[in-house]
Amino acid sequence: CRSEAWRAASTHDPDVAVSQAVRDAGDARRAQATALWRPTVTLTGNAARMNADSRTTGANFSTPAFGQSNGVDFNTSINNGNASGWTLEARQPLISRERQARSRQLEISANAADLEWQSDRQDLMLHTVQRYFDVVLARRKLELLRQQLGAVEKALTEAKDRFALGDAPITDTYEASARAQNLRAQVLVADNELQLAQTALSDATGLVSPSLQTLPPDANVVPTDLPPLAHWLVLASDSNPLLRMQQTKAQDAHEETVKLGAVASATLDLVAQAGQQHLNGVGDFGPASNTTRQSMIGVQLTIPLYTGGYRSARQQEAVHLEDKALAEVERSRQQISQQTRAAWLGLQASGARISALAESVKASRARLDATQLGRQVGDRTTLDFLNAESDASSAELALLQAKVDVLLNQLRLQALAGQLDETRLEAVNTLLQR
Repeated sequence: CRSEAWRAASTHDPDVAVSQAVRDAGDARRAQATALWRPTVTLTGNAARMNADSRTTGANFSTPAFGQSNGVDFNTSINNGNASGWTLEARQPLISRERQARSRQLEISANAADLEWQSDRQDLMLHTVQRYFDVVLARRKLELLRQQLGAVEKALTEAKDRFALGDAPITDTYEASARAQNLRAQVLVADNELQLAQTALSDATGLVSPSLQTLPPDANVVPTDLPPLAHWLVLASDSNPLLRMQQTKAQDAHEETVKLGAVASATLDLVAQAGQQHLNGVGDFGPASNTTRQSMIGVQLTIPLYTGGYRSARQQEAVHLEDKALAEVERSRQQISQQTRAAWLGLQASGARISALAESVKASRARLDATQLGRQVGDRTTLDFLNAESDASSAELALLQAKVDVLLNQLRLQALAGQLDETRLEAVNTLLQR
């Protein structure tokens, strides 16, 4: 049944893996947003060959043994000595408008990934149902064409026999033969269409031969309690995942504008640092070594002063991109409103359409029976019978197609309103199990 196809597609279809990867990436961005305000710790080490030359003149020197001396010179040097050092730094952001905007952007991006996953899941449901019914319709079309072909071949045999007996003109034989050739070609085309539809369903679900159930002739697919259009328009405006994704893009564009404006703002960090630098070797005055250790903790204030106009130019770009994103939101809102209105109007008119097609099926079958009887008594030609047979098959296929369209429109309307889920699918699936 169709539920089996959906369960298989939800784990096998490559689009599922793509959508899940996007959602997982969104979760990672949410973690990044939190991590932006956590402390960072950095360890830096270095080792090198180094020359050093230090000369001090006019220094004041004093020791207990030698007393105090003024104008003392100190000279040290190391040529091609060994230098090494390390620095450990911890930094905790305290105030940063730019970092706040970046954090909000990451959260917005994570929310957009969730909405994309929801939209992709609804699309997969619709595509799976579409592929399922494509197979059902293709199979039924092939069955009807084969049924017509059998009737035409039987009519062709009868026409040949009656012509041999002098009871029918040769034109009956020609007409039946031409129709049979045409139907054989249609059967080949329909068989190819069925194979393609089955392949598409199998590729999406991984099921080699999924079990299929068609709509029974008495299936009532017309919705009996369709809420008013205003209800669906409100739902679509509030809950449509594609529209909400577009809104998150506008929010992200706004935060980009805020972030670039905040680049000129001061930032304040709590900084703790410890380090050591060591140098030893031989210089102009003999062996020498120098070791420096330092540690500090405090706050660091950074104030951007001038960027050559780059920041303001980027901010102007961001402002225009935000205007573009807001315009795209409004465009998407109009498109989704139109799609919702079209789907609702289609469902509202579905009752009259299904009733008309059902009457057409009854009429075409009655015409077929009457034409077949008239042909037996000589009041109808073989061509009349073949046309009646074709019309009856076409009417039956049109009714089935219309019922499928009603079911798909119901699911599309629910998807536009962001309401399509497995419960909705199961409600439609029960119609196949009656």
